[in-house]
Amino acid sequence: MSQSKFIVRKVAVLGAGVMGAQIAAHLVNAKVPTLLFDLPAKEGDKSAIARKAIDGLKKLKPAPLAGKDRADYITPANYDEHLALLKDCDLVIEAIAERIDWKSDLYHKVAPHLGEHTIFATNTSGLSINKLADACPADVRSRFCGVHFFNPPRYMHLVEIIAASQSDAHILDNLERFLVTTLGKGVVRAKDTPNFVANRVGVFSMLATIHNAEKYGIRFDVVDDLTGPRLGRPKSATFRTADVVGLDTFAHVVKTMQDTLPEDPWHSLFKTPAWLAALIEKGALGQKTRQGIYKKDGKQMFVLDPAKGEYVEAGQKGDDAVKAILKEADPAVRFKKLRESQNPQAQFLWACFRDVFHYIGYHLADIADNARDLDLAIRWGFGWSVGPFETWQSAGWQQVAKWIDEDRAAGNALSSAGLPAWALDGNRAGVHFPEGSYSATKNTLVPRSSLDVYARQLAPARVLGENAPKLGETVFENDGVRAFTSGDGVLVVSFLSKAHAIGPAVLEGLNKAIDLAEDQYQALVIWHEDAPFSVGADLQSMMPAFMMGDWDAIDATVNQFQATSMRLRYSQIPVVAATQGYAFGGGCEFVMHADKVVAGLETYIGLVEVGVGLLPGGGGCKEFALRAAQQAKGDVLAALKDYFMAIATAKVGTSALEGQEIGYLRKTDTVVFNAYELLHVAKSEALALAEAGYRPPLKVKAFPVAGRSGAASIKGQLVNMLEGRFISQHDFTIAGLIADVMTGGDVDAGTLVDEQWILDLERKAFLSLLKNPLTQARIANMLTTGKPLRN
Repeated sequence: MSQSKFIVRKVAVLGAGVMGAQIAAHLVNAKVPTLLFDLPAKEGDKSAIARKAIDGLKKLKPAPLAGKDRADYITPANYDEHLALLKDCDLVIEAIAERIDWKSDLYHKVAPHLGEHTIFATNTSGLSINKLADACPADVRSRFCGVHFFNPPRYMHLVEIIAASQSDAHILDNLERFLVTTLGKGVVRAKDTPNFVANRVGVFSMLATIHNAEKYGIRFDVVDDLTGPRLGRPKSATFRTADVVGLDTFAHVVKTMQDTLPEDPWHSLFKTPAWLAALIEKGALGQKTRQGIYKKDGKQMFVLDPAKGEYVEAGQKGDDAVKAILKEADPAVRFKKLRESQNPQAQFLWACFRDVFHYIGYHLADIADNARDLDLAIRWGFGWSVGPFETWQSAGWQQVAKWIDEDRAAGNALSSAGLPAWALDGNRAGVHFPEGSYSATKNTLVPRSSLDVYARQLAPARVLGENAPKLGETVFENDGVRAFTSGDGVLVVSFLSKAHAIGPAVLEGLNKAIDLAEDQYQALVIWHEDAPFSVGADLQSMMPAFMMGDWDAIDATVNQFQATSMRLRYSQIPVVAATQGYAFGGGCEFVMHADKVVAGLETYIGLVEVGVGLLPGGGGCKEFALRAAQQAKGDVLAALKDYFMAIATAKVGTSALEGQEIGYLRKTDTVVFNAYELLHVAKSEALALAEAGYRPPLKVKAFPVAGRSGAASIKGQLVNMLEGRFISQHDFTIAGLIADVMTGGDVDAGTLVDEQWILDLERKAFLSLLKNPLTQARIANMLTTGKPLRN
């Protein structure tokens, strides 16, 4: 008899601090009603502490709530009045302070109120799960485990599940299914060791970097310049990351390692530096107190000089010679140059890498089930684009192992501990292979999880050395797109351009894909394995015609863009757009014309053309004018105004839910929380439309517009914005043209027009702006700096 399906109807989070409140926020993002508990307030509303935390979620940046109404689905609660509500919760997550005694007391209090099948989990970042399990009644221990979210929970992909010795395997599988699909997380099963996988390695890496910065005399701002995007890591790099996490939080994790890892050969490194302790002592805790390792005074940024114990002006960069080494394409050559260079910054970087390689090689058996889990944990939990084992393997396993051993023998490494025999095996080429990744405890290669939820990930995150998933046979490919199929009746088209910008080759390829889909397939899906969906029109491709003043050629390109949008709308097969990351400008317009959108939660969507001095020219103005007419209850202008402001202010939805609120996405579009499931869901939606006997929408013959009086009303508001200096004169010009287009041009209010009428107005206005020197300056600035120009 099969086990019953696990459904999470309601969750309780115990603890309304930073992590607890934000975990609750992400649960309600995913439509999971959530109770947020905290201590009873001493006077007045006993749930005031939780209520205040919920209100605070609305003000945080980056926003933990993906939609403005989501906070309404978190119910504030307290331990005096509401414990009885726990019996109706399928999952209870404890997220109070990192003290075993406090957690134990809470477990005794709440355990009698848990439902018979409730999963009880702790969000501890490093305490022993088995010790915490011992604090639970015997009948709860099989349902108890660790579930470690990373901060901020909405945005960080990693969640570690840590089993206690008595945890039921089936319950852990159910929890993993929920975390992966409902909450969109990347799950790593961690061992019950201090700080688990990601924090154990990630914090060690930060400590090694701090130590080596002191050893080689590298300023903190230079360290951050060298250890951020140049290494494929977040912009916050090392010291800014500590500020963002909170210096007190960072110090707590370090102390956990100090207290619980006395036998670790690197134990002498596990201590809070004196300068860091001094900052904490005076309350300079980083970003949350607006002063930490960095502080801002006016527009000037300052950074701590630990030797002087005072702040100095920040902004110094790494040496050009070292940055040149980091640009070396071949990892083996890059590491050889770093190691052999006499430049202190190069020596510093080699030492940082070497120490991490040394640590993970020595500790793999203790820390993780296999090398893949460790690499993915660091990629997902610390934002590295490449995991440490992947980096080691790409640079030549044998050579790096030899260098580590030489440095260790010479006393240059942070520990004299030798690498284990498996790492020094003369036949070893790495740890990741098509058959699986190396497990030091099992001394074999282990495959990926076979849990059914991963069958939904048609293009999962891969590590170096694994076989890339076969996504189908190529049906057609040009310089702009690849169209492929897996034999399921769906043609999938992916853009090949940088940032999936839409230029002539993409337009040509997409039209060819529509032709093929109409002729031989049931549906078409537009999907890219990596974000973004599209940054919009490829302005660079227009530059030759622009420089020659060939306006007819540009007009033809815009016309083709519009025609492609309309083909997406009225093709004979269902078209589904699967989005993640940016869907800007022309990319947004393609999305708006698809029959259905399957949007990853972190889809940032908007018609942002005003940033380059233009207006939407691929059907965006037309689409909003049409939607306003269809939604109007006798007043087209009233329905149009919010749509107009979205375009005129380049308003971006900072989640798929916000995209729905603004109107770029429809309420009927599907939001998917795990981006690795996008293709699976998009194909399912496309085939469902086809199976339902899909017919394209009937072409809209006529719809009412707001006319010149509507445009005049909008322009009256624009005058006030101009006089109040909220917009520039050129902004006013652009917005006025947008108003003219969206209201149907020089016609009476209520005049009936068709889609082509608005498209023609849109194209004419687009070209007129393109000829404007102020717009040309905005385009040039964007192409050269990547930033918008306000002129």
